[in-house]
This record gives sequence, structure tokens and C-alpha cells, in this order.
Amino acid sequence: QVQLVESGGGLVQPGGSLRLSCAASGSAFRTYVMAWYRQVAGKERELVALITPGGSTNYASSVKGRFSISRDNGQNTVYLQMNSLKPEDTAVYYCNTKSVVNNYWGKGTLVTVSS
Repeated sequence: QVQLVESGGGLVQPGGSLRLSCAASGSAFRTYVMAWYRQVAGKERELVALITPGGSTNYASSVKGRFSISRDNGQNTVYLQMNSLKPEDTAVYYCNTKSVVNNYWGKGTLVTVSS
């Protein structure tokens, strides 16, 4: 079992920045592909960014150039640095990883971008 706990959400003005954190349990964190998803009420959950064990990254086109995903294997933590935030980035952000048999999610953290 892997437990994921997100933090760092909140209210921010358009153009502002936030950094989300996701702390993961388990001793095999460095072998996990870690991802951030987001979901708006009434819409499907969408992939925002992912990072492989080797540090390769991939981003949704809507956030490329504004968001950055990183990981600290010593702290079992993955981060999402969000800059130049827009109102359309408002969503609940979820941390995710998968094993062969399971798909693990955190409870999410709410990000609201509004003036």
C-alpha cells in the first residue's frame, strides 16, 4: 500500500504562484512514476504533469512553461511548482502513483485562482 498526502493548495490571485507537495509512504518511492492530476466539478480528472524515476517529465499542453514537477527521493516527496496561475487552473489537485495492480490517489488539495 502507498499513502499519498497532498498539501500547499489555497487561494491565489491570477498571475501568482503556489507550490504543491505530495508526501508518499513506502521505501520504494524512488522507483515510482509520480503524477499530478486535477479535477473540476463535473469534468473528468486530467493529467497535469508526471515525473519518472529517472527524472524525465511530461506536461499537459495547458500548463507547459508555467508548471514544473520535481521530486526529492530522500524526502519521499513530489512537488508541483505552479507559476503564472490562471483562473482556469482552479481545481482540486491530486497526487497519483501506480503499481502493477493498484492505482493510488491522495485526497486532493484545492487550488483557487481568483481576484
